[in-house]
Amino acid sequence: MCGIVGLFAKSAEIEERLGVHLAAMLAQMSDRGPDSAGVAVYRDPAPLGSSKLTLHSADPHEDWHAVARALAGEFGGDPEPSVRASHAVLVVDADAADAEQWVRATRPDLRVLSAGSVIEIYKEVGLPRDFVDRFRLEGLSGTHALGHTRMATESRVTTAGSHPFSTGFDLCLVHNGSLSNHNRLRESLRRDGIEFQTENDTEVAAGYLAWRMREGASLEQALEGCLEDLDGFYTFAVGTADGFAVLRDPIACKPAVLAETDGWVAMGSEWRALAVLPGAADAETWEPQPGVVYAWERARV
Repeated sequence: MCGIVGLFAKSAEIEERLGVHLAAMLAQMSDRGPDSAGVAVYRDPAPLGSSKLTLHSADPHEDWHAVARALAGEFGGDPEPSVRASHAVLVVDADAADAEQWVRATRPDLRVLSAGSVIEIYKEVGLPRDFVDRFRLEGLSGTHALGHTRMATESRVTTAGSHPFSTGFDLCLVHNGSLSNHNRLRESLRRDGIEFQTENDTEVAAGYLAWRMREGASLEQALEGCLEDLDGFYTFAVGTADGFAVLRDPIACKPAVLAETDGWVAMGSEWRALAVLPGAADAETWEPQPGVVYAWERARV
C-alpha cells in the first residue's frame, strides 16, 4: 500500500519549519506503511567545490567522527559529522562521485544513501511516528522534501529496502505501487553503468531516471520515458536539487492528491497528509491526471 508525501516551500516561513510540517504529513501516512519510513530533505548546500554524503551504519556504536576524519584526511572537508540516529551527513572537499567511491572501497560495511550538494536521506525500519522522533525530524529546515511510509510487499523489511532511493547526485525517488519488468530493466541498466544496492523495484525506477538524465534528458523527459519503458502501476514523487515532480502511470490506480498555496506545494497519497499544513483549507487542490508530469522548481516560483 505505502504512503507518499512531498512538500515544496515557496516562503521562508515554510522553509524554517519544513521538518515540522514534513513530520506531521508523514505521521498521517503511518497506517499506509507501518514497516519503515524515510525522507529526503534538501537543505544546507555544501560549500562550492564540496559535496556531502549521507551514510548509514548497522553498527549502533559506529564511530562517525573517525569516519569523518578519515574522509577529511583523504579529501579535505569538515571533520565533524552531523549524526542522526544510525545515519551521518559528512561534507568533503571533493566531487561526490570520488567521495562515494572512496567510502565504498574503504568502508564497504557502510551504505551510501545519498550524495550531492544539498540532499540528505534518512530512512529506517519501524513505525513512522517512531522514525520522526528518533531522527529529530522536526528540527530540520530546508527548501523541499519527500517522505515515504512502507508496507513491504516485494522485498524484505530492511533499512536498505526502505524509501527514498537515490541513484544519482541530488536525485531521489519514492514510489507507491509495483513494477513488473524491473528485473529485466535492472540488467539492462547495469550494462549501462547504473549500480544497484538492493532488489527493490523502486531502486530500478530511480536508476532508470538517473540513466535517462545522464544521457541528457530533463527530469520531465525522463519521467515521460517511464510511461513507455516501465510496466506496472505506480505513483512516483521525484526530488532534485531544485524541486520535485509527480507522475502517475496511465491507469492511475494508486491514490494521489496535489495542493498549492502561496506558501507551499504539497502532494500526498491521501488528503489527510495535506490537511495538517497551514492554510490547507484554502489551498487549490486537485488529483494528478494519469500519465501527466507535474513539476515545480525553485527558479519557477
